[in-house]
Amino acid sequence: MKEIYEKMVNEAMAAQRADVEILKAKRGQKFVIEDAKPYVDAVKTMTAVGDQSKAVIDLHKNSVISHYEVLKSLTKTIRPEDDPFVEHYQTPVVLEILKDQDEAFAKSVDTFVQTIAKSEALLGLEAVRNYGGFYGPTCVVDFALIPGSTSNLVNQVLAKTDIPVEHKRAILAAKSWGMNTSYGFGDAFAKALEAGDTPTEAMAKEIAIMQKLYREPVEAQVGLMADAGMTSFDTRKYMSEYRRRMEASVKAAVDDGVHYGNILTIPAYCVGDVGHHIAQSTYNMCKDDVVMAVIEAVTGVMESSLRKALGSFGSYWEVLSLATGSTAAATEYILELDAMNAPMVVDLLTKRFHNYVQLYPNRGAAAELHNCDFMDMIYRGWKILDKAQRLRNGSEEELVPRTGKYSIDLTPIHRNEILMNPQWYTYPACGVTVRFSALMRLADYPCLLTSEPVTATMMTNIIALEKETAAAPVRACKNCATACLVDQRHQHCQWKEAV
Repeated sequence: MKEIYEKMVNEAMAAQRADVEILKAKRGQKFVIEDAKPYVDAVKTMTAVGDQSKAVIDLHKNSVISHYEVLKSLTKTIRPEDDPFVEHYQTPVVLEILKDQDEAFAKSVDTFVQTIAKSEALLGLEAVRNYGGFYGPTCVVDFALIPGSTSNLVNQVLAKTDIPVEHKRAILAAKSWGMNTSYGFGDAFAKALEAGDTPTEAMAKEIAIMQKLYREPVEAQVGLMADAGMTSFDTRKYMSEYRRRMEASVKAAVDDGVHYGNILTIPAYCVGDVGHHIAQSTYNMCKDDVVMAVIEAVTGVMESSLRKALGSFGSYWEVLSLATGSTAAATEYILELDAMNAPMVVDLLTKRFHNYVQLYPNRGAAAELHNCDFMDMIYRGWKILDKAQRLRNGSEEELVPRTGKYSIDLTPIHRNEILMNPQWYTYPACGVTVRFSALMRLADYPCLLTSEPVTATMMTNIIALEKETAAAPVRACKNCATACLVDQRHQHCQWKEAV
């Protein structure tokens, strides 16, 4: 397995480094699709070794390549307002391919769609709770089953649906790591209510769109993008061409016995770097030297920690845990350099959320999505650093945070000239919140801190070894930061009841 662990690290860091180097070189400039070629080239080097399923690796590689080539054929660039959606066009296509290829699965999806209509009381309760901010900050398209998320609601409906359990898991995966359209549960209800509809009328619209996501996912996404004013390219043409390019890869995965849940998720979660993480909005954000320095330093911590642990990993899950744990600790450490910490920030952003609900009752369903990711990350990092600080017991010995038995190397932060000289970016004698302010920019967009290209690459490697088990959504407690520190919503989670 040592070869697998080293491959996981090499492929994941190649993807991350491609992003970081592109941003470093291009930040502040005008984005064009071809800027993402180094990332695509990094993905092309992914291979299946040992017992890994080649069909799983190919789903990842071919999706990224197809996504890049189709976008190039349709447009030269993407508006910032349109770039979050680029990873939402793949799952609808794959879902339709699977339904066309498997009549029994198509029947199960239809049964689920009918059950949605029969679940008005449940959907109504959850829609009202989301609209009113009952659950606090929530990630509506979360990769787990947290309260207020679409996957939480879908799981509750599936529990009442009489279809094979593996079909349930595929449908659930399609709206967790898989991104079956850009829709987040509760959005239609909230918008209709604010526009003057009665709750009954608003609920009818919510049920209709939830059904359409599964009955006609491609048409649903086309309509959603039209309503959102997406103008960067023709979405229908994208999905038609993407299907043409991907149909053989999907069939190969089916023939190889890959779980439908994995087939539905892998093609979507790997393409976001092309046109989203590498995109105009990211170029604009990274014009700020301190923001760029945070991304570089956190990447350095992750790579150094992973490289030093090579040769001692006991499982591939440990590789993934160290990758995400190291970036969590690194981000929290940078926060603490300005005398801030996760509990303070979680309290701040949770209070902000409740005020935001009152100011903007027709807010987008995904508004606080990445705030939740950021809070969960720094809360995990705070726990790691807190434990390490206690072990120092007030001594001057080096701080050595750990994820499990693996140490986290924080030296790339101290070697970063910009992060160590915040006075260069403010009134020099008062540079006490410079790094914190940069982290608050990243709180809306922590994708390269969490890091999405790394977790996507590593998860594909893991799924290639466990192809018959649906990897998504996470069937474990996420230790949501706001629930652990401020809000009391644990009892509304679904992780123990996952289908």
